[in-house]
Amino acid sequence: MIDVAALAVFIPTFFFVSITPGMCMTLAMTLGMSIGVRRTLWMMIGELLGVATVAIAAVLGVASVMLNYPDAFAILKWVGGAYLIYIGFNMWRAKGKISVDTSKQSDVSRKSLFTQGFVTAIANPKGWAFMISLLPPFISVEHAVAPQLLVLLGVIMTTEFLSMLAYATGGKSLRLFLARGDNIKWMNRIAGSLMGLVGIWLIFG
Repeated sequence: MIDVAALAVFIPTFFFVSITPGMCMTLAMTLGMSIGVRRTLWMMIGELLGVATVAIAAVLGVASVMLNYPDAFAILKWVGGAYLIYIGFNMWRAKGKISVDTSKQSDVSRKSLFTQGFVTAIANPKGWAFMISLLPPFISVEHAVAPQLLVLLGVIMTTEFLSMLAYATGGKSLRLFLARGDNIKWMNRIAGSLMGLVGIWLIFG
């Protein structure tokens, strides 16, 4: 089973990264405001399935490298850690603006909503790089990979769903909150700091 200390680091890191306004969260807010939360759930289901697919593929691929090419994995750790630090640095510098357009979503079908969410998650190269970089530190080859992956997936799916639900139900109030002062900037900085720390841990841990 996954180490409790590692899980205590993973949960807040992924939470702040997930709750920070991005493509999926902005999409959830847009749809929530234009077609309602209930119909937006179809997009969320597609997005969650896409995120799960990316996470599973990333973990299985990295686990294979860990088992068969330990020297290559050492290099992957450095590259992944450097990438997380890079993401954290960019999140720290982000200006934090959010733009919501609710004018073109009123008649979209359930299938289209599901596909939109799934494709948004699958076709995002940054999502793949993020999962490949973030998940390896929390997987130990000394224990069965499947139970550890299930725990991490549970955290990822729960966090993603709750974050999207918050954006979809928050609507105009959440939009006003995010547009006020430096709220988005500080959310980005908290998430960026956590990402940078995990990157440092991955390199030197």
